[in-house]
Amino acid sequence: MELLLPILLGFLAAMIGGLYLLGVFRQRRPGEPPLDKGLIPWLGHILEFRRNTQKFLERMKQKHGDVFTIQLGGFYFTFLQDSLSFGSLVKESREKLDFRKFAMHVVRKLFGYVVVEGDHDIIHMSSNTHLKGDGLEVMTEAMMSNLQNLMLHNIGSAAEQSTWIEDGLFMYSYNIVFRAGYLSLYGNEPHKSEASKEKDRIESEALFHEFRKYDQLVPNLAYGVLPPKKRLEVERLMGFFWNSLSVPKMKKKDNISRWIWDIQQAKEEMGMEESMINKYMFVLLWASQGNTGPSSFWLLLFLMKHPEAMKAVKEEVDKLLKESGQEVQRGGPLVNLTREMLMKTQILDSAVEETLRLTTAPILTRAVLQDMTLKMADGREYLIRKGDRMSVFPYSAVQIDPEIHPDPQSFKYDRFLNPDGSKKTDFYKAGKKVKYYNMPWGAGVSMCPGRFFATNELKQFVFLMLVYFEFELKNPDETIPEIDFSRWGFGSMQPQRDVEFRYRLRY
Repeated sequence: MELLLPILLGFLAAMIGGLYLLGVFRQRRPGEPPLDKGLIPWLGHILEFRRNTQKFLERMKQKHGDVFTIQLGGFYFTFLQDSLSFGSLVKESREKLDFRKFAMHVVRKLFGYVVVEGDHDIIHMSSNTHLKGDGLEVMTEAMMSNLQNLMLHNIGSAAEQSTWIEDGLFMYSYNIVFRAGYLSLYGNEPHKSEASKEKDRIESEALFHEFRKYDQLVPNLAYGVLPPKKRLEVERLMGFFWNSLSVPKMKKKDNISRWIWDIQQAKEEMGMEESMINKYMFVLLWASQGNTGPSSFWLLLFLMKHPEAMKAVKEEVDKLLKESGQEVQRGGPLVNLTREMLMKTQILDSAVEETLRLTTAPILTRAVLQDMTLKMADGREYLIRKGDRMSVFPYSAVQIDPEIHPDPQSFKYDRFLNPDGSKKTDFYKAGKKVKYYNMPWGAGVSMCPGRFFATNELKQFVFLMLVYFEFELKNPDETIPEIDFSRWGFGSMQPQRDVEFRYRLRY
């Protein structure tokens, strides 16, 4: 009996500890948001959350209001869904709310990269230098050159000019924009020639198809629910990208972007192992090219489904081309779309922003580093616990809120234009101006540092499609496909199915 008692007590302590870790004993304290742990210990609501994030969060908001805490896979997340109060999360100090701690976990899980001190500063410094302002001019030129190589390399062929080519719009758009972006960032084959351009096309095509395989596995990888066979495929693909984007291979390329080069150099100066730099190059590829391709699909599809939008954008493009003194003609020089021209596309800008409003759905998350008070715009206050996480889901809280954006499910190409043609930035809710009226790029410290380059990629692709090609839906009555709900929270949404279209050169 004396021997049995310590064993029983140890078992009881272990069981209580296990139940504590499963969240069984957590209770809502005075001043905290409503707590909803779900019926399954530790897992909480993760299954319903993963099945359809938007639908689940709407149900929680109807049940608890615009602030609530839920259990997801052993963590407690407080969701703030009041758009007028988003500043409380976005502007809170890093001593209380930190994006980086949460991002460290995600990046290691998805790409095998271990975040180190200074990573955030390096990427933001390089991005501010090379992916915006004057630095963006170089990237715009590189992107234009690579788009021309991928889209117009057969322009002299008579058969190519007259023949309709059928393809899936999603795969076509994603393929072209991804490959051009990759070549613009990571460089081209040396010794510029027709042979090297062909090699660029072949290599980028192979890389895209491997990337597409990996991209389709990302949601389940992030949630940790991949079966063993898929896990082995992830490991194979990771190895492929670590090798393809490795430092030795990159140093053999020409025209490597200064963005990539500076980051790689900074890592070397930090003393980081080459194998870890290779992994970081994969992080940058996915972060820079994983969303732009899908967004280009949605933009082209919306334009084809809305003739008035297509007409307005096409007229703007033609006007810009004429003002620049350029003309597209058979046998003539290729169009040079400059950054200066891209800064004059107010109608296209609005169409891009409307596309992102409808199809981009990130979840912004911060780790709570100390007990804190969340202050709402209407004066309410909530206590938030250290060790929890705070999140916002702007898609449902802002982007499809009918009070902020009337008729929110409809594509309106001029939604972000004032009557005089200038950019519209004044949106209201409950009579108050909404600062964060569209958040496809995130906000605050987690705002996408490459958003200006990504927007230019989209605009350049659409510009060339409108100038050089005739294109149309294979089925004029084609409906807009449903989005893939498994990708809620991962940025640009993808369709559940592709849409067939056809295209041919105009000249």
